Amino acid sequence: MNRVTVLLAACALLLLACSDTANETESAAPPAPAVEKAGKPVVYQVFTRLFGNQETRNKPWGTIEENGVGKFADFTDAALDGIAELGITHIWYTGVPHHAVIRDYSDYGISHDDPDIVKGRAGSPYAVKDYYSVNPDLAIDPANRLAEFEALIQRTHRHGMKVIIDIVPNHVARQYESITRPDGVDNFGENDDVSVEWARDNNFYYVVGKNFAVPEPPPDYAPLGGEPHPLADDRFDESPAKWTGNGARAPQPAFDDWFETVKVNYGVRPDGTYAFERLPEDASEWTIEQHAEFWANKDIPDSWKKFGDILLFWTAKGVDGFRYDMAEMVPVEFWSYLNSSIKAANPDALLLAEVYNPALYRDYIRLGRMDYLYDKVGFYDTLNAIMQGRESAASLLPVHEQVLDIEQHMLHFLENHDEQRIASTDFAGDANKGRPAMTVSALISRAPTMLYFAQDVGEPGDGNPGFGAATRTSIFDYWGVPTHQRWMNGGKFDGGALTADEKDLRDFYVRLLSFSATNPAMLGNYHALHVAGSAPDTEHDKVLAFARWQADERLIVAADFDDDTAQNVRIEIPTQLIDELSLVDGRYTLNEQLYGTNNGHLIVDGGLGTIELSLQPLESAVLRIGNANIVRHADFESEHVATRHIDVWLPRNYFETGDSMQVIYAHDGQNLYNPSFVWNNEDWDVDGVLQGMLDENLVENTIVVGIWNTPLRRREYLPADMYKVVSNDAKAKISEVMGGEPLSREYLRFLVEELKPFIDEEYRTKPEKEHTYLMGSSMGGLISMYGVL
Repeated sequence: MNRVTVLLAACALLLLACSDTANETESAAPPAPAVEKAGKPVVYQVFTRLFGNQETRNKPWGTIEENGVGKFADFTDAALDGIAELGITHIWYTGVPHHAVIRDYSDYGISHDDPDIVKGRAGSPYAVKDYYSVNPDLAIDPANRLAEFEALIQRTHRHGMKVIIDIVPNHVARQYESITRPDGVDNFGENDDVSVEWARDNNFYYVVGKNFAVPEPPPDYAPLGGEPHPLADDRFDESPAKWTGNGARAPQPAFDDWFETVKVNYGVRPDGTYAFERLPEDASEWTIEQHAEFWANKDIPDSWKKFGDILLFWTAKGVDGFRYDMAEMVPVEFWSYLNSSIKAANPDALLLAEVYNPALYRDYIRLGRMDYLYDKVGFYDTLNAIMQGRESAASLLPVHEQVLDIEQHMLHFLENHDEQRIASTDFAGDANKGRPAMTVSALISRAPTMLYFAQDVGEPGDGNPGFGAATRTSIFDYWGVPTHQRWMNGGKFDGGALTADEKDLRDFYVRLLSFSATNPAMLGNYHALHVAGSAPDTEHDKVLAFARWQADERLIVAADFDDDTAQNVRIEIPTQLIDELSLVDGRYTLNEQLYGTNNGHLIVDGGLGTIELSLQPLESAVLRIGNANIVRHADFESEHVATRHIDVWLPRNYFETGDSMQVIYAHDGQNLYNPSFVWNNEDWDVDGVLQGMLDENLVENTIVVGIWNTPLRRREYLPADMYKVVSNDAKAKISEVMGGEPLSREYLRFLVEELKPFIDEEYRTKPEKEHTYLMGSSMGGLISMYGVL
């Protein structure tokens, strides 16, 4: 068989598994996976009032004029592109419903709010004043505020993401007054019988015969920081007094109570008994349709109907999901009624609830029909302790195992509006300490992941905003968020003003969350792994490892929580897992998926697997187990062409024999083995096809050297001799399209003078020309023919 025939046979082998168009990368470094939104949800919580604010004054208790405020319109196409880059599937726009706020909007028919019952100047987003409207602070034209939010919904959808807003069924603002409610809809409390403490269809509970009294403040507190205001007079007229939002029944709540809100009645008597029909025991096995059918003809409390109407109103506006504040304070039957009605209107609605009592998790998922619950008590709290050095890394595993039966319903996060910023001095003091924790949080289960805005750039939550306290970004005040403002970069939303460390941190979050949103193993199985300590039969206390897999996508994840010392660890893979991963004895290449720089090998011997891994402080490794042994030589340098990755595939028997092997040099190397690096997410499966042919003795032992292309692909693959013989006009057109003259001679010199000698030195090859082949598709086939002929 002559060399041309062999070459054509090699090309035919490749073309069986590839498309007509080869990938052209923009750089030689591994790109972040494209966001396909095909995996589990990734939620971006953004405090809407703060997101677009570019004012940097940050005066305590400052007004809008002094400290600025963000608007719906600040979520421009550029801003939404920047959010989508993080792999985001849903944006939770926090603080959208119209809540109490100390600003004069009387020209728009909005009543003044009393500073004595408002937290901060900008107000709490969880003291909603009008559920049929949106916060006027967020609109360029307050009279057009609802239309501006509807436009934001549409923009978000155009960028491939969905919209979540807050709903707070447990309580409303003490001064609730909807001026935009639809015809025929009554205000909360409008028809209440205030002569009794409780009635089933009252919306509120009352302290009969008592007037409300403003709580006694601490010595260092005054509304608006002591600034004079006509309504700041230590009193608020409410007679009779209502129960406070957290259930406090005194006419004068404590300052630590949720004094700005009132508790909503869902048919629960003051003694805790229920005045509505309970769900039967087998309801946990019902479909969502059966839940809706159960309530269809039931007589339900008035508050149920009011909130049902509110959520269907927003669903009709295009809102795709809801985050329920303090859901466990509302009966699970109400959630069965509400969520089944929402799912009837939008089966894909995302329903997320704040529940902190683990004993209630399963009821709120199976009976209340929540899609997701906060995994704070247990998972977040343990990660927090690990990051602060109060617990070992392995302490997370038994906590996670407690919810394995419902893990796909548990939302993971490291920051939100209630929790301290990672970089704050009271938490970790360094945003980089969130890297291993976020890797674990995002990848350990099928649970969706949530990112709080500015977490990705290391916001520490410093400063004294007024009512809010340092370490958390204030939700009560007008304020600027410095690190986020640097990412905004004057409205470009390109990170141009970030420091080098902040850019590096954001790049980490982009890589990690995009991966978690698209990798199929994230919807698959989980197995905890033992990380051997320095002493026999001990666990390493700073490194956590686990496996995730689905079908042929098999991952090993390791995270180092030590912020000071590099770790050399041995990760042990038990026989049961080796069997489940369909691995046999041998050496498997581990390809790191986020950065491509910490590759390694899995050795399986006698049915047991081991991985020797070196991790730098706070480093994580996401390792993909290949179908066969593939070795990457990252950023291979050349005097003739640009640096590029070289991926060498070694057949299974390379490690079983001492035989030297023939070599195929394959162009467009990123297309050969891994779909993450291919433009259409479909690799050519060269390793799988060739290993199968080897197993059937159809070809002799072969090594494949995958040579990544670069942005100069067309110039490197176009034969220079062909270019010479065309007309000058054709040369000009070709040069214009390609960006210059051909570089094929330089490329072939790289292969012959640099790459082949390296491969022959590094591996057991048959170096003679009769055992050396070129292979390619499209222009890769053209340069192969040119190189041979």
